[in-house]
Amino acid sequence: MTERCGWCGDDPDYIIYHDTEWGVPEWDSRALWEKLILDGFQAGLSWITILRKRENFRNAFNGFDPNKIADWGEKDVQRLLGDAGIVRHRGKIEATIGNARAWQKIEQEQGFDRFMWDRVGGAPIQNRWRSLAEVPAETDLSKAVSKDLKKAGFRFCGPTIVYAWMQACGLINDHLTGCHRHVDVAAMAQTQPD
Repeated sequence: MTERCGWCGDDPDYIIYHDTEWGVPEWDSRALWEKLILDGFQAGLSWITILRKRENFRNAFNGFDPNKIADWGEKDVQRLLGDAGIVRHRGKIEATIGNARAWQKIEQEQGFDRFMWDRVGGAPIQNRWRSLAEVPAETDLSKAVSKDLKKAGFRFCGPTIVYAWMQACGLINDHLTGCHRHVDVAAMAQTQPD
């Protein structure tokens, strides 16, 4: 039997996500932003809820193109509030529009990917947790990143959301040492593009 991080249980959607995506280093600015937005929508909900609605979110939010979303207004907010395929939360929808504008500014100044990867020295942090009980919900790093994102104009990016996002995007390898993905994901740290 394959050993996995216990948080994915035996749910097939979680297992696929865990085995193919979670913890894989994400180097693309737009994709990093999409994942941060989805983690923000997850606040107060379970990740499986967002995972199962992810394609609906992508359709509703124009493929998570921040350059398009930055121009949205109240008409778009109303359209999204009427979309049963996503999480209909006015604050999170409005935050997404504002976060697209904040992303544009960072992207223009230095690149959102560089903004994030510089915080971990350009390579994923390799943790060696043996049990889920050891894995923190937030760290000093996630607190600092959260503060920097908020200063840049982001919302729904508290330290716990940021830590979960950094785990998901592979800025941190938090696969447990007994998990079959720990070594594979650690090896991916060597593939950062130029």
